[in-house]
Amino acid sequence: MDDLKPVTHLLVVDMTSKKGMKLLREGIRYLISGSKIARVGVLFNANKDATLPSLVFMKAFEMTTSSYSHKKGVLQFLDQLCSFYEQEYILASVDTKSYQKIIDRVFQLADANGLPSKAYESSLPGFSAENLTSYLNKVAQFLFRTIGVESGINAVVTNGRVIQLLEGSTFLSHDLHLLESLEFKQRIKHIAEIIEEIKWDDVDPDVLTSKFISDVVMAISSSSSTRDRSSESARFEILSAEYSAVIMQNEHASIHIDAVIDPLSSSGQKLSALLRILSKYVQPSMRLVLNPVSSLADLPLKNYYRYVVPTTDDFSGTDHTVNGPTAFFSNMPLSKTLTMNLDVPEPWLVQPLVAIHDLDNILLENLAETRTLQAVFELEALVLTGHCSEKDHEPPRGLQLILGTRNTPHLVDTLVMANLGYWQMKVFPGLWYLQLAPGRSNELYVMREDGEGGQDSTLSKRITIDDLRGKLVHMEVKKRKGMEREKLLVPVDDDDSHSTTKKGSQNGWNSNILKWASGFIGGKDQSKKEANSSLEPKSGGRYGKTINIFSVASGHLYERFLKIMILSVLKNTHRPVKFWFIKNYLSPQFKDVIPHMAHEYGFEYELITYKWPTWLHKQKEKQRIIWAYKILFLDVIFPLALEKVIFVDADQIVRTDMGELYDMDLKGRPLAYTPFCDNNKDMDGYRFWKQGFWKDHLRGRPYHISALYVVDLVKFRETAAGDQLRVFYETLSKDPNSLSNLDQDLPNYAQHMVPIFSLPQEWLWCESWCGNATKSKAKTIDLCNNPMTKEPKLQGAKRIVTEWPDLDLEARRFTAKILGENIEEPQEQIVPPHQIESTNEDSSSEDNESKAEL
Repeated sequence: MDDLKPVTHLLVVDMTSKKGMKLLREGIRYLISGSKIARVGVLFNANKDATLPSLVFMKAFEMTTSSYSHKKGVLQFLDQLCSFYEQEYILASVDTKSYQKIIDRVFQLADANGLPSKAYESSLPGFSAENLTSYLNKVAQFLFRTIGVESGINAVVTNGRVIQLLEGSTFLSHDLHLLESLEFKQRIKHIAEIIEEIKWDDVDPDVLTSKFISDVVMAISSSSSTRDRSSESARFEILSAEYSAVIMQNEHASIHIDAVIDPLSSSGQKLSALLRILSKYVQPSMRLVLNPVSSLADLPLKNYYRYVVPTTDDFSGTDHTVNGPTAFFSNMPLSKTLTMNLDVPEPWLVQPLVAIHDLDNILLENLAETRTLQAVFELEALVLTGHCSEKDHEPPRGLQLILGTRNTPHLVDTLVMANLGYWQMKVFPGLWYLQLAPGRSNELYVMREDGEGGQDSTLSKRITIDDLRGKLVHMEVKKRKGMEREKLLVPVDDDDSHSTTKKGSQNGWNSNILKWASGFIGGKDQSKKEANSSLEPKSGGRYGKTINIFSVASGHLYERFLKIMILSVLKNTHRPVKFWFIKNYLSPQFKDVIPHMAHEYGFEYELITYKWPTWLHKQKEKQRIIWAYKILFLDVIFPLALEKVIFVDADQIVRTDMGELYDMDLKGRPLAYTPFCDNNKDMDGYRFWKQGFWKDHLRGRPYHISALYVVDLVKFRETAAGDQLRVFYETLSKDPNSLSNLDQDLPNYAQHMVPIFSLPQEWLWCESWCGNATKSKAKTIDLCNNPMTKEPKLQGAKRIVTEWPDLDLEARRFTAKILGENIEEPQEQIVPPHQIESTNEDSSSEDNESKAEL
């Protein structure tokens, strides 16, 4: 049936309260915006005795929905009626005994919206207040007995699922859309499919309307959602567990636990650890029913998991000589390469503090006789997250927020994503103040004082962090008076802004949305410094505009490559350079060395981090998480004042002044990549983008390599490129066959929406794809993997790049000096490519880092 509405939202509305009327109007707006699978009903109730105008309003509303719901102007009529009633009888103090004013208004609105006013004229004046009051009493009894809510409560009941609106909470039209989507996909869809297949042989065909089927779906789904509502325990007697249950009897136990576990799932790992703790300290009787997936193509678990929790006999908090809770792994494989990760609460930012060995490439057979690896982790900070909304509008994407103390208002900053209006900042326990950033955000918007969207506004929102659970902040903003039609983000190529910029006006925000931030993010004198940056020599005699370079490395091997990349950049430019490294995956040793390296070689650096949002589909493999960090959070991971950054792979060697690339005109594109080379014909069979899906999708566009790219952060943020990439990612990433090379496939897939400027070919050369004919013109050389030879990167680096051994030796000597280690001078032989396979088989003295990488 085309008009089937399997989802039914029943709005329980207190018509005597402002909050109830807001819920009702949001329901009407929800219907105006349209839904193909949902309908809305209303149950009026009253927290106090309903006045005569309230009863007239209820009567007019009921009469309209029952008789004229098919009319074109009915929703506009109801919305205008609600607005009038709210303004005249809820917000204003008027004579509650006089109801002629609302009756007259009903007649006027009916005429204006194409409804028969004469029908209202014949019905409303003679309505029975006694009958309506009796009806309200029956509704109150129904609500209390059936769904357990008291009179005067506002709630949403979706196919039996009750959501009460607590004090201070709001429920907007887009929340109804979200509820519709979730309930339909998770619950109602399956019931509706079964109902539609039923053959109604004994039912009058005239009765089999879409309304009848919708009512049946509502009744069945409501019954299933309310079943055993009062019971606090699930019942597993029906489970057959003769062969698949583990039973632990304790006849003296006061608690019995039934658990159904898939033993080969990640949730099963966590649950089994919790049950073990309960078994030790609570000593219940327990039945564990094992419920694995019946058939598996691959082993779903690829990790060893231990759950660490404080216990009743833990005295580490009062005696520092006593070790606290620990995770101990025994009988681990010696020759397998392992990675250590922590699974911590979402609000925690945890970093390794002490780790002698490479936590990303753990080979226990290399740990000598002890074969014991220890690591100390530190809770570095907490994550403050939030959602920002604007009444009757999409989330204000690009809205810039700052967070600080009363004395220092700006310590951290971020911007609001279009995705759910999400934002996050790093905080510590204490008292914080959240504000709109000075400039365009503060000029157009103010924060609302309360969650109900009152007229009062505030300059800052006080946030108290007083525990380790973090905090989720909901904030609502509104446009300042007179700014309602102004856009937050104005295109760079706007004619007015372009002319303004040419004239050198100080109000050039339209041509550069982040110019305002430079003055207070870098300090009071930052603007003056940048204005004269081309004239002032920097540290080490460097001068000119700073080149910002972004990179990520994980494991000692890639940190070794990263130091070489840093040296290659610095040795080829006279300009100051600032490096940005993702902190999440750097080892303690690298974080110890990099400050000394920055001082010695005269560069700046900053460690940045961003917690993966809970609503975004998360990758499970560490390498894919790192790839994702290269592309998914570019708009929010950097300070707002940063206008452009170049990503350079850790295993890349630079042979030119990167200032040339930094200053390049990207023709208004937010991203710039180098296309893959195609002149090495031996690799034609591996060029997947020239066949099948990718050939059809690209439609003549080039497929680019992700080892080097430029991000115009101004354009990137202005065009919401980050939001668009995250939408593409969320859609594609749930398919395990999509995004094989996540950091590379995603921007190439999305380039019809997030356009890419193709860099000249010489900006990135790699032997695998380009061949030796163009090597002499290469401005950067990337040690990309060769799918034919699978040559280890260390071996390839020494063979391919002539300056690599000298740069490597310089970096290793410096690292050894800082860490107080000894270094063996290299006595290595470069192996031709055709001998690589035999060398890999015969060599017994292969570099441990290279072996770990393989």
